[in-house]
Amino acid sequence: MTADISPETDSGPIERLDVVQLGSMLKEHRGSLSLRKAAAEANVSFSTFSRVEAGSQPDLTSFMLLCAWLGVPPSRFFAPIVPREVNPIDEAISHLTSDPRLEPAAATKISEMLRTMYDALAVNIAGPPVIACHLRAASVLRPGVPQRLNQILGTMHESLERKIAAGEI
Repeated sequence: MTADISPETDSGPIERLDVVQLGSMLKEHRGSLSLRKAAAEANVSFSTFSRVEAGSQPDLTSFMLLCAWLGVPPSRFFAPIVPREVNPIDEAISHLTSDPRLEPAAATKISEMLRTMYDALAVNIAGPPVIACHLRAASVLRPGVPQRLNQILGTMHESLERKIAAGEI
């Protein structure tokens, strides 16, 4: 499971603490040591060590102590999250539909008119294709699996584009 650590800021995207990787590294580093012995060496409680090894989020002090015990920088467990882009017309429509001064029917009529105008006047900007896939189970996948899935999906996307361009699809 990944957990939010910091809110969205003007300086960059939110980052998440990869507690699954932390737990895996703790288990691997612990080796044949008992949980109690490893916890004592890491200077954290037995229950904290056990919970974090099982995938729970530690408090900041425990996190720092566990990183020190592992001999890795805390930054190793943080991964930036790609923010989800919101279509400007969808954002405008959501504001309209939530406006308490508008009756639902009026908000719907205005929304339909805006969408029609937007679709007629918006210019498509060509750029590199972006593939996005939300994996609900990503937090329980082994490290590296989401990246490999991204590569596979990218390859599939490129193959489909080639087939479309060649008229095969």
